Amino acid sequence: MRSLIGKQAPKFSAAAVVNGHEIVDNFSLEQYKGNKYVVFFFYPMDFTFVCPTELHAFQEKLAEFEKRNVAVVGCSVDSQHSHFAWLNTPKNQGGIQGVTYPIVADLSKSISESFGVLAGSYAPDENGNWVCEGTPVAYRGLFLIDKEGVVRHSVINDLPLGRSVDEAIRVVDALQHFEEFGEVCPANWSKGKDALKATEDGVASYLSKH
Repeated sequence: MRSLIGKQAPKFSAAAVVNGHEIVDNFSLEQYKGNKYVVFFFYPMDFTFVCPTELHAFQEKLAEFEKRNVAVVGCSVDSQHSHFAWLNTPKNQGGIQGVTYPIVADLSKSISESFGVLAGSYAPDENGNWVCEGTPVAYRGLFLIDKEGVVRHSVINDLPLGRSVDEAIRVVDALQHFEEFGEVCPANWSKGKDALKATEDGVASYLSKH
């Protein structure tokens, strides 16, 4: 699948669990458009090993995202009922109790497919039966979507590889710095460090800290 960078994020309407305890039927990222940035991340499945570490890590840094006007939203191919059960399972039992950001149900796998993170694909066999080649779960994809609904950053990890939540925050900072100051951010840039600005002759020059 071609990259979504610079394009409008795929639209969807699906069931989700919000605030850790409430099931809603028609959750959509469109509710944030014009108002908030969105970090939309996929994980393979509920009740697994690496996944709860990621979901708890996002929750632990949720205040950092919120003060940057970022909504965090998770998604997997499980149902809203599986999400609800996992959200009501204590952390010391492998659950994600205490997670409050929305978790979207992608039981049809259509959302994962539209974002290009589905680890398997479906095709008919010689008897006309639809079968999956690969694993029918989502890779660990993450998408930073700006307030206009445009995808500005994405990263997709294979199933065994957990992500860095701090890196997600760093990229949010870089995007917001560029939007505010028009300066681009070099390798390993972090908030408070020098950025770059293109001069008239096309040569990037360092600027002082703001």
